[in-house]
Amino acid sequence: MTQQPADANPAPSVSAAASPLMRLIRRAIETAGGWLPFDRFMALALYAPGLGYYARGSRQFGAMPASGSDFVTAPELSPLFGATLARQVRQALDATTTDEVWEFGAGSGALAAQLLQALGERVRRYSIVDLSGSLRERQRERLAPFAARVRWLDALPDAMQGVIVGNELLDAMPVQLLHWDGRRWFERGVVIGGGGLAFADHATPLRPPRAAAFVPGTTTEIHPQAEAFVRTLAERLECGAAFFIDYGFPDAEYYLPERVGGTLMCHRAHRADTDPLADIGDKDITAHVNFSAIALAAQDAGFEVLGYTSQARLLLNCGLATLMSDAQQRSDWPALAAAQKLIAEHEMGELFKVIGLVRGVAAFDAIGFAAGDRSHRL
Repeated sequence: MTQQPADANPAPSVSAAASPLMRLIRRAIETAGGWLPFDRFMALALYAPGLGYYARGSRQFGAMPASGSDFVTAPELSPLFGATLARQVRQALDATTTDEVWEFGAGSGALAAQLLQALGERVRRYSIVDLSGSLRERQRERLAPFAARVRWLDALPDAMQGVIVGNELLDAMPVQLLHWDGRRWFERGVVIGGGGLAFADHATPLRPPRAAAFVPGTTTEIHPQAEAFVRTLAERLECGAAFFIDYGFPDAEYYLPERVGGTLMCHRAHRADTDPLADIGDKDITAHVNFSAIALAAQDAGFEVLGYTSQARLLLNCGLATLMSDAQQRSDWPALAAAQKLIAEHEMGELFKVIGLVRGVAAFDAIGFAAGDRSHRL
């Protein structure tokens, strides 16, 4: 059964409809029989080589709209983010007796530069896995002072050791959309219609991982690609730890009945909207992370969970207050204000969460989760 929703997207401009990315997506829809699952559409919109949002040469990351960026990440906001996180990374390197850091989706290279600066010679090699050629070039430029210790890969190696870091990585992985009409579940996909693209739903056996009193008309997400990614990491990480920082919730909060629109969001020029079928390729498409699903996938694949907490709590546990005090003594008020946004509840402090995982060695008391661990809520 196919259900065509009423909220079809208006036709795009002639230039947008004729863009190489739109032509590629239209061909994919036609090849798929006229209906493309949303996760496959999202993958093309973000990662189609040379065309997708993350695969072109634009500046996605930056502190202010004037930089030409679309959103700000914690390491772009304040260098104290990486300097503080480095303390957790150092402890994990020591606990696993490894000397390599792996960063997935390194963005502009800001976090890599901060970690390399703070960790010094404790890191023998810093490996970046990034699908975007244009972002790799930006990273190479930014990380030139550390070039002897940095390498780039475009795919996961067969075997790894070390500490893995992913900041705002999981939220950018394609999601499947599910729609509840009050009687049955549908998977939402993309079709050609009205001169542009529109949503259409197919009946599906897929379900959210948590039973809830969903309101008719609810649209929500499931995250098989992010879960598969974590399972693959577990298969290939022989010895090490992993820390993922992202906005999200445990599934009890993710699938609240009142969250009728799900968490899918788009970002452009530091403004957010909920229409992924507009300005395709010119804006980010993202969804919050279901940290319960990530934890379960990780445990099933052989990881142990070190902890789960808010970004604010992790940074404070790792000594951010001391670094902020130093900035205050220097009367560096801009640095202090920026760092405050990392931990403020109404900014990044509570929305962003951190999960820590370990494999190949006994679990250790990670300093980032020493106080305020919320693992029991996963």
